[in-house]
Amino acid sequence: TRPEKSIGSDEMWARAEGALRNVREHEGIDYQLNPGDGAFYGPKIDFAVTDAIGRKWQCATIQLDYQLPERFNLRYVGADNGEHRPVVIHRAIFGSFERFVALLIEHYAGAFPLWCAPLQVMVLPIADRHLAFCESVRDRLAAAGLRVELDGRQEKIGYKIREAQLQKVPYMLVAGDREAEQGTVAVRTRTGGDQGARPVDEFVAAALEEIRTKGKNVG
Repeated sequence: TRPEKSIGSDEMWARAEGALRNVREHEGIDYQLNPGDGAFYGPKIDFAVTDAIGRKWQCATIQLDYQLPERFNLRYVGADNGEHRPVVIHRAIFGSFERFVALLIEHYAGAFPLWCAPLQVMVLPIADRHLAFCESVRDRLAAAGLRVELDGRQEKIGYKIREAQLQKVPYMLVAGDREAEQGTVAVRTRTGGDQGARPVDEFVAAALEEIRTKGKNVG
């Protein structure tokens, strides 16, 4: 609501506060009223996120401003061919981008859902002779728009799987003699789940669908 130091008439503030209240109620959004916490030029809706130790951080904000159009004498011609005064909406989707990313990392503890994981898939050849096949798998996934890397180091497969899990990569695709011959990959998840062998195209389609629907069930 209106702070002590503000500009504009009581009537204009009441109109702006009423507009924001109607929006929240129409959308069924639970809210808490913070008396006097508005910007000096108008009321606002702040979206607060609670961190792991219970602190609240402001992220997104929407602010309604009737003052700037008045001060700049702004007008537009409406559908009725008459002149009207516009309303300025100040909008910040993330607030501080760094703060939002920090809260996102904390919320997921680094184990991001597939759609926002920096690295979505790690391709793991069992031996050097499987490297060429795994490179083709990586290229097919990358062409489909997936964020993918290939771990071609001469390390034991168990070591490479464990390292990818520690990096919290959502999916690992393991390929050996059988997979290279059949054109499949053995699908594993970061929590140790083994989904068995799947054709590469089938995995790509499933991953893209999980991304499209913002799925969170990387098991």
